[in-house]
Amino acid sequence: MQRPSWDQYFMDITRLVATRSTCMRRQVGAIIVKNRNILATGYNGVPSGITHCEASGCLRERLQIPSGERHELCRGLHAEQNAIIQAARHGINIDGALLYCTTMPCIICTKMIINAGITAVIYGEGYTDSLASEMIAETGISVTSFNAEKQETAL
Repeated sequence: MQRPSWDQYFMDITRLVATRSTCMRRQVGAIIVKNRNILATGYNGVPSGITHCEASGCLRERLQIPSGERHELCRGLHAEQNAIIQAARHGINIDGALLYCTTMPCIICTKMIINAGITAVIYGEGYTDSLASEMIAETGISVTSFNAEKQETAL
């Protein structure tokens, strides 16, 4: 029997987490892992108790805001933000942890990742945000694009 590599395993779970997203534009999932244990998960969507965008309509669509711009004009939180918030809410130390995400983090999430002490980001698909790339490059945080075809299985 072949088992998936750890990266494949965690990316598969991250994609499953993304299926809980309530965003009408993009479904993103994130998990925070330390010592091969999942500490917190997050997906993008509105805060708890707030009407989902599918009922209220997408503010960004209504205002015709392109992806990657004006992040503050959105009712939702990003998956990475929700994962970090969940860890904080439950008193879980994520310093030194890894973050798996279906999409490369934006600048807002990158700043949170840096200050949270996350040491590595493994992401599925790219996201054009040059400031996020510049800032994370200054930190020493490892950033890896996950490619399922290049993954090996672990026995």
